[in-house]
Amino acid sequence: MTTWFESPADAAVRLREAGYLTDDATALTAYLSGALEKPLLIEGPAGVGKTELAKAVARATGAGLVRLQCYEGLDEARALYEWNYKKQLLRIQASGGEDSWSETHDDIFTEEFLLTRPLLSAIRRDEPTVLLIDEVDKTDVEVEGLLLEVLSDFQVTIPELGTVSATRRPFVVLTSNATRELSEAVKRRCLFLHLDYPDAERERAIVTSQVPGLEEKVARQLVDVVVRLRELELKKAPSIAESVDWARTLIALEIGELDEETVVRTLGVVLKHASDQRRAVKELKLASR
Repeated sequence: MTTWFESPADAAVRLREAGYLTDDATALTAYLSGALEKPLLIEGPAGVGKTELAKAVARATGAGLVRLQCYEGLDEARALYEWNYKKQLLRIQASGGEDSWSETHDDIFTEEFLLTRPLLSAIRRDEPTVLLIDEVDKTDVEVEGLLLEVLSDFQVTIPELGTVSATRRPFVVLTSNATRELSEAVKRRCLFLHLDYPDAERERAIVTSQVPGLEEKVARQLVDVVVRLRELELKKAPSIAESVDWARTLIALEIGELDEETVVRTLGVVLKHASDQRRAVKELKLASR
């Protein structure tokens, strides 16, 4: 068994040192996921730090990071493994028909011809590893079946080679933006953490920790505007990363006061849709450009 964190308090401290400020629930769940060796399913809107938490766990523990970016159409060949068919064909041609099919079959379905993908790579690593299965809700429902063996038994079955079991279980993090409901089978195998946008005080702490040169007054003004923007009906609410980008923008422009004119001039840093910018200008009663 790998010890990832000594306690929830240890998780909070080490994640903070790795640049990720947690609340109590996040620190507790991160600790339990490592202590119980159970995958962690993190759900919440885009931009609240789900992916960043997995990266922070890797930084805090010195583990390697293996990432499977999910998308519609993802299949076994991209998630688990596939065979190097071109190399297999060359091997068959090189044999010149001298070997029997059974001999050729046994020869071409070996490690030499296996192309490992993220899930299998993470299972086979000897060193501490964080396996990030990012945006799992974007895949087809069928793909969840590929995950069950990994999530429950930390193993992968390759028909031609047998079962590959993890010698050192990875710290598994699945993220979901909740665009669709995940199966109960996947949820049963995971601990669950819901992440939402932080309150204003914690977001100020996050922003100032990421942008040390930002004045406290400007940080407070920035977060207050971001909170108001998230209350609007926008296509895409500002993420925490965009709050940080906005703070860096203000530093680059040497702005010491976030007045209405500055908000309007730099609104494109946090709102990426023209309709969202127009709505913000109108509903926050900002001076138009």
